[in-house]
Amino acid sequence: MLTLALGSSSAGAATAMAKVSNGVLPRAPSSASSGFGFSFRGSSLQLTPAARPISSFKAAVAADIDSNEQGPPPKQEATKYYFVIANAKFMLDEEEHFKELLYERLRLYEERDKEQDFWLVIEPRFLDNFPNIAKRLKRPAVALVSTNGPWITFMKLRLDRVLADSYEAATVEEALASNPTTLDFEKPEKWVAPYPKYEYGWWETFLPKASAESKV
Repeated sequence: MLTLALGSSSAGAATAMAKVSNGVLPRAPSSASSGFGFSFRGSSLQLTPAARPISSFKAAVAADIDSNEQGPPPKQEATKYYFVIANAKFMLDEEEHFKELLYERLRLYEERDKEQDFWLVIEPRFLDNFPNIAKRLKRPAVALVSTNGPWITFMKLRLDRVLADSYEAATVEEALASNPTTLDFEKPEKWVAPYPKYEYGWWETFLPKASAESKV
C-alpha cells in the first residue's frame, strides 16, 4: 500500500491520505484552489506546496518597493518681499515721522488681531543681491521689509529719501537675515525740534524675532 508523506496538516492533505488508504490514487489538486501538489518519491506519495506564479511574485515585489519609496519633499514656494532702504541714521535717528508710522501700524494690527508682516532689518543680507542699490547707500543701512507691496509703495512716497525694490525668499528667516553691526548715533549739541528726540533703541520692537532675542 502507498503511504503519504505529509508536508502540511491541512484538510486537503487529510483527504488525500484517506483516498490512498482506500486504494484510490487522488488527483493532484489545483494549486490555485488548494495551494498543494502531489509527487511520487519511491513508494511514497509526497505532498508539496504549489509554487507561487512568477508573475504574481514580481507584482508583489514591485508593490512592496513602491510602498516603501518616498519621493522628494515638495519644494517650498517662495514668498515675495518688498522693501525700502536708506542709511540707518536717516531711518532711525532723523526721520521725524518714521517711528510714529510704524507704531501706528503695529497698533492697528493688534486691534484687528492680524499677524505682523513688516519688519526692520539692520544691514540686511539680501542687499548683496542689489549692488546698484548698495553702492548708493551710506552704511550701516536699514531696510523696512514687508510682504505688503502697496504699503511699501506708500512708505516710499512718505519717506521720500529711500530706495525701493523687491526679492523672493523661501523662508522668513532667509528673507530677514542680517549682518551683525553696531549702531552709534551722535547726539546733537542742541535739539531745536518741537518734538522730543527719539530714544535710542526704539526700533528693536520691529526687528525680526531672532534679532530682537539676541539683544536681550
